[in-house]
Amino acid sequence: MVDITATELAAAEKIFGDRLDLAKRYVEHLATSGTERGLIGPREIPRLWSRHVLNCAVIESEIPEGRHVADVGSGAGLPGLCLAIARPDLELTLIEPLERRVIWLQEVVDDLGLDNVTVMRTRAEMAVGQVQADVVTARAVSALTNLAGLTIPLLAGKGEVVAIKGRSAGEEIEKAAKTIRKLGGVETTVVTVGENLLEEPTTVVRIVVNKSQK
Repeated sequence: MVDITATELAAAEKIFGDRLDLAKRYVEHLATSGTERGLIGPREIPRLWSRHVLNCAVIESEIPEGRHVADVGSGAGLPGLCLAIARPDLELTLIEPLERRVIWLQEVVDDLGLDNVTVMRTRAEMAVGQVQADVVTARAVSALTNLAGLTIPLLAGKGEVVAIKGRSAGEEIEKAAKTIRKLGGVETTVVTVGENLLEEPTTVVRIVVNKSQK
């Protein structure tokens, strides 16, 4: 079992509710087969809850009920699988180009019985037209200047991008502003999520997209 502190457990109970056992099983997958297959570095095991799972899952508060969410560059399921566990009302499409990661993601989805998840082996730009999401998420994929072009087209003209970012979020927005506007972004903000739950809150860049308002 991966250790979880009292603070982390309190946050996990709040976010995952009666699906906390599923979240714990997911963390065990990350710590075992996820590490063995190179999806997570071995040094990350003690920080799986705080730095990875809770850091991602807390963004569920930014996503309205019943939405279709596409997770770009899903990797180890961060944040896609965290959201699927925390929010069974959401429909998740995990977009990941690397075969070994896709195989692992599907194994975890099957083991946890997550019937609200589809795993797609493809690149984000190739998924345009195949996936029409209401919300697109991403974490540690690319700088916003590039990420905007990978995420916004999946919204088919209207919706939101919710990208987990670091302290340089504001600078990234400045550099990407022209690209975001060109793609239909009408409002871009930095949001801090989980201040009351996490020792280190999550920084999110939210891009509201509505091409009809351009």
